[in-house]
Amino acid sequence: MYYNRQYGISEVTLLDNIGGRKMSEAKVHDIVIIGSGPGGMTAGIYGGRAELDTLILEKNFHGGQMVSTTEIENYPALPETNGIQLANDMLAHAKKFGAKIDYKGVDSIEVLEDGTKKLLAGGEEILTKTVILSMGSTPRKLGIDKEDKFTGRGLGYCATCDGGFYRNKVVAVNGGGDTAVEDALYLSRIASKVYLIHRRDELRANKTLQTRLAESNVEVVWNSTIKEILGEEKLTGVITVDKTDQSERTIELDGLFVAIGGIPTSGLVDSLVDLNPQGYIITDEDCQTSVAGIYAVGDIRVKSLRQVITAAADGAIAVHAAEKYILGHQ
Repeated sequence: MYYNRQYGISEVTLLDNIGGRKMSEAKVHDIVIIGSGPGGMTAGIYGGRAELDTLILEKNFHGGQMVSTTEIENYPALPETNGIQLANDMLAHAKKFGAKIDYKGVDSIEVLEDGTKKLLAGGEEILTKTVILSMGSTPRKLGIDKEDKFTGRGLGYCATCDGGFYRNKVVAVNGGGDTAVEDALYLSRIASKVYLIHRRDELRANKTLQTRLAESNVEVVWNSTIKEILGEEKLTGVITVDKTDQSERTIELDGLFVAIGGIPTSGLVDSLVDLNPQGYIITDEDCQTSVAGIYAVGDIRVKSLRQVITAAADGAIAVHAAEKYILGHQ
């Protein structure tokens, strides 16, 4: 094996799967990034800038969940931007440094005996020294009518991201875990009125958060589920149903945040790397998974805060770790 520094590609002689015949000059990427959310594209920037052969694979549109955010106002030095614009700018930045993107999904990942990773993507075999997993997660939805229609139009899944748009307005949070209570408390410092809608008569959040909630001005709507979302062009309220007596209540709102958990898109690697019980990938502080040379960044990994900026930080960290891995395995 030798390393071509000009192109950042290792050129090796491999054996194919049929009778041990030689496959001469097979190219092996330095880094293949699966997914192009902010973590993946930042990894693309850092990989390209380090003169590593870097390929991003994306089965949908680049940007991940970020593109569904109509306004982003908490990304440093960009007080006024939106998800699509930031996604396009990140991709252009990665391409500037030589990273490439191919719009195809990955069907499988296999670690070969020498540590090389073999990916099957769109019927093509792709070889790489390291893999960065950036497939993200999807918010768990209510599963009711108008939910998709009003996403970004009064309905959201990240109060920390979008709560600032509801200053001095009336909002509600649906959920009963730590995230839901944290969102409600955060919004209580911004909004004029906050409801916390929970389907049970007790919360799953930790006791400290429950104490803080009890001391706040948040109104908890107990034993209730959201039956209907109201509005024409944007969300204007919800109808809740009390599970104890089936009574209905109409709550007028400017915004609704759904915080009933997320679904990590980790199925591709659920038998390859270690996951926590919720399906998020377990990593160390360098974003290293349980498999050497495979890293995870952004919302797909276990972490306390899922934001554009924390995903971007993960991308930089993972490439730094991947570069050290590559240098140590030449």
